[in-house]
Amino acid sequence: MTQHASDARTALVVVAHHRTDSLTAHTARRAAARLEAAGYRIDVLDLHAEGFDPRMNMSDQPDWGNREKPYSDEVHAHMQRILDADVIVAVFPVYWQSVPAVLKGWIDRVWNYGFAYGRSKPRLAGKRMLWLGLAGATADDPIVEGMQTVLETNLSEGIAYYCGFSHSAVGLLTDAEERPQRVDAEGNLLIGEAVAGAEREAQYADLDRRAQEFVERFVAEELVTA
Repeated sequence: MTQHASDARTALVVVAHHRTDSLTAHTARRAAARLEAAGYRIDVLDLHAEGFDPRMNMSDQPDWGNREKPYSDEVHAHMQRILDADVIVAVFPVYWQSVPAVLKGWIDRVWNYGFAYGRSKPRLAGKRMLWLGLAGATADDPIVEGMQTVLETNLSEGIAYYCGFSHSAVGLLTDAEERPQRVDAEGNLLIGEAVAGAEREAQYADLDRRAQEFVERFVAEELVTA
């Protein structure tokens, strides 16, 4: 895809992890690089690095029922970054089959009534969303199917489509932990020996490959519908 700088589309890459050396942060960097190679301008929002406070407060929502209410300066700045983006890619570790508190709080505070929803013509209509979640469960763990369903229901149906997004996809990246873990038929958590050396490097490479496939599929679908 070739685009001039003046008409390049913008991708907002949201990172929800407290460590910059984490596999989540690495995956976010790789996703951003792939999007940039596809012609997108990249805006990286590292929620922890930018000191985002996930707690809702009175200045964020002084009057819930007023769609034209003023929001806090911090929230207004984040709203503008969303408005400026054509696609949003959120990269996060899966906690309890959901997103971390900092990402949920970002949605709670910023995707506010009157901005992200509550209008007959959504302000975010037409935007596209990719959720990349890293999970410690192994690919063959029976829990993975249900986890995928829960994430798709909560994130795509409950958030993105509710806010008018034209497309939302969830990429679940299993086998993210050094120690393989799964729940057996009796409900016991089985934790294996830590994977190291060449085996771990191969595991990293496979996760990178799967993440890239999710991003490339997302980009391809964007081109088809553009």
